[in-house]
Amino acid sequence: MDLPKGLDWVRRSPAGRAWLATLPTWLAECAERWSLQLGKPFEYAYASFAVPADLPDGTAAVLKLQYPDDDSRHEADALAHWDGDGAIRLLAHDPQRRALLVERCRPGTALHHLPMDQALDVMVGLLPRLWRPADEPFTPLADEAAGWIARMPRNWERAGRPYQRRLLDAALDLLAGLASSQGEQVLINQDLHAGNVLAADREPWLVIDPKPLTGEREFSIVPMVRGQELGHSPTAVRHRLDRLSEELGLDRERVRGWTIGQTLAWSIADDIVFPQQVEVVRWLLDED
Repeated sequence: MDLPKGLDWVRRSPAGRAWLATLPTWLAECAERWSLQLGKPFEYAYASFAVPADLPDGTAAVLKLQYPDDDSRHEADALAHWDGDGAIRLLAHDPQRRALLVERCRPGTALHHLPMDQALDVMVGLLPRLWRPADEPFTPLADEAAGWIARMPRNWERAGRPYQRRLLDAALDLLAGLASSQGEQVLINQDLHAGNVLAADREPWLVIDPKPLTGEREFSIVPMVRGQELGHSPTAVRHRLDRLSEELGLDRERVRGWTIGQTLAWSIADDIVFPQQVEVVRWLLDED
């Protein structure tokens, strides 16, 4: 089976290799169950094996076999909750195989192909539609933040202390204070960057690949603020923070704090350090 380069990382662990071994069988079983004609895998996949699929009635879909991580465990629930309003539709779901059959976006151009301010205009229109009240089965942001707080010092030590201790201490303090003082809890997406919003025919733009939580609205724009897709510089990051916070009526300092906290938490994975994430944290901490 041809594996997209974005999934090469799964070969590094026993769990990843075990998942890869199941893919051919699960792919064939899903194709048979839903009577699908499958195309070639999408190359940009990173956390799932995704292929275009055509249903017998001509419906254009995507079959996704998710890598079994916790972040995407409730993707199908989030898509069902939104029911196609600003996000792709869930057509079918096989929890045992972590398989999702979802609406295909056509032409499927990513939002980051727009100039930054045009892309931000799209997000200002989309996000309020996604902020729906929700509770179970979604993980609360406070619980997710507690996990980051517990893991970050260990990850930092194990990776050889790759950035200053002051960054770690600041992020830990911010996360602890923010998690315990949130506003109204709604369905939010902790991976809503400009590569996960695609041009479509049913609506101009639709959200894909949610990693859902329940938490306050301020957290939901963190991936757009830090995302490299719309420009990676202190000016670009602060511009996204300012525009989205102001036009969506969000507390800028809480958005800034959540961005520092989650971005540093996600700056180390399997002992691999992502220096551009650390840069964003440093830019936001040192802006005063």
